[in-house]
Amino acid sequence: MTTTQQTVPQVGPAHYAPESPGSDAWVLNFGPQHPATHGTLRHVLELDGERIVSCTLHIGYLHSGFEKLGEHLNYNQYVVVTDRMNYVSPMANNIAWHHACECLFGIELTPRCKVIRTIIAELARIQDHLLCVSACGLDLGAFTAFMYPFNARESIYDLFEEVCGHRFTTSYTRVGGLSQDIPPGWTDGVKRYCTEELPKAIEDLERLLLRNRIFVERTRGIGYVSHDDAINWGLTGPLARASGVRRDLRKDEPYLCYADDWDGKGSPAVKFSVPVADGGDVYARFQVRIAEMHESVKIVMQLVDRIPDGPVDVLANDKIRLPRKDEIYFSIEGLIHHFEQIMTNRGHTPPIGEAYGANETANGELGFHLCSDGGNMPYRAHCRAPSFINYQCFSHLVTGHQISDIPAVLGSFNIIAGEMDR
Repeated sequence: MTTTQQTVPQVGPAHYAPESPGSDAWVLNFGPQHPATHGTLRHVLELDGERIVSCTLHIGYLHSGFEKLGEHLNYNQYVVVTDRMNYVSPMANNIAWHHACECLFGIELTPRCKVIRTIIAELARIQDHLLCVSACGLDLGAFTAFMYPFNARESIYDLFEEVCGHRFTTSYTRVGGLSQDIPPGWTDGVKRYCTEELPKAIEDLERLLLRNRIFVERTRGIGYVSHDDAINWGLTGPLARASGVRRDLRKDEPYLCYADDWDGKGSPAVKFSVPVADGGDVYARFQVRIAEMHESVKIVMQLVDRIPDGPVDVLANDKIRLPRKDEIYFSIEGLIHHFEQIMTNRGHTPPIGEAYGANETANGELGFHLCSDGGNMPYRAHCRAPSFINYQCFSHLVTGHQISDIPAVLGSFNIIAGEMDR
């Protein structure tokens, strides 16, 4: 599916210069407490009346230190940190982290695990896009458009809770598999959600926003990024695709069920389109995100009835894997195994080397570069957070705009401070 729109005069740095520089300039702090910043972000604006002359970005308020924590936690323990990066869709972070770990270990997942991870990754993408689009509508005054999709988003929390017992901090994946299998009847709930509840929510969202004159006028032609600029700034995800950059890791560097022969029996990859727009503005970014939700539904419906039998963990019979809870509570062997893993700090020991693994998440390329010295913890763990990379061009985009345009541009970026702050 390709989304296009008409050409609109753009406002940006090249189109604006103050009439008398310095004569009426004043400084305004936008954030870090502003509700439209969607995180602990601060923008120091130099203004000429209502027009932005320059914007200085400030991050670093959270001091999360999640990269340093990677050097002190083993490859399974660190998954709890990924929940707290992009906390809007933590399941996607779990999958991306252990995808990188499995690249380092050289582990091939079981077919059942691949299908379950793919379904959950697409549900997490929908979860993220629903909040991004609806929250930006709220910032621009469309409160109703915030409530309708939020109900649909809660249903995804219910599905995730059934799988792992947690709604928010899921910590569901493990090296080589999952913490537990899906419960009986879970796929019925997924099908019901994708065929009944979600399509109605997306339809309501499209009617309330994409045809709303106020929303269109506040987003069309705002925060323009050209095709070449998107590449030069290193943008990924909906930001890049809204500017005509046709790049999606699910197609370009396929993994899980996006790749052919994912089950070892020659099965073809799931079929889906990569939505691309040529507008390059805030409105085009929301068009792309809504189109991506439709494509995610297609992917889920292709897989939900094709989940093969078998284990969800390639290390199910290996002593380097933590035992199941029932084994810990009801057998002395399981308790001893758990004690050795946790208290004596034993665990996975990958070969000496380094690896980079990346997934296409809702905001773009989320990748982890891991260096191993042969121990059970990474020697170095670096995160390529899409929010951090995408955010670098924000000050360039808002220069020349008015103060009221900042919530629209920032909302279209879907910046998550927990992922961006080192």
